[in-house]
Amino acid sequence: MTGITDEGIEIDREFAAPPSAVFAAWTTAASFARWFGGREVQVPLDGLDFRAEAGREWTAMMVLPDGNTIDWAGEFLEVDPPSRLVMTLTDRPAEGERAALTVELTPTEAGTRMRMTQQTPGFTDEQRLGTIAGWQTFLDVLGEIAEG
Repeated sequence: MTGITDEGIEIDREFAAPPSAVFAAWTTAASFARWFGGREVQVPLDGLDFRAEAGREWTAMMVLPDGNTIDWAGEFLEVDPPSRLVMTLTDRPAEGERAALTVELTPTEAGTRMRMTQQTPGFTDEQRLGTIAGWQTFLDVLGEIAEG
């Protein structure tokens, strides 16, 4: 299912790549920098602190096409290659509240089924739908990396 849940959003995607390749795209800094934000957004490596280890904080800076930036922060809670990643994220690091994001990868005959859930506290349904649409553009690029 892809859509709105009681706690936030859920996205199901299929990738024509093994779980190890999809997991690596999620957890390798250079790959994350390429897909996080989609094609139009830059995530410079010099503004990225991203090492997927449980208990470790991460930060990223997105540079939007108009030159504005968005700072991101979170923490890796579970890193269980190649099947499960749990992390938190926020685009308002100074506020402290972070949403949990869980990625579960299951092998299929064609490659990998990814189930991603994210908490969206305080979001309207319209904002949740916008978040899903945004993630879908990010995941299009992630798929190209994993399948490439």
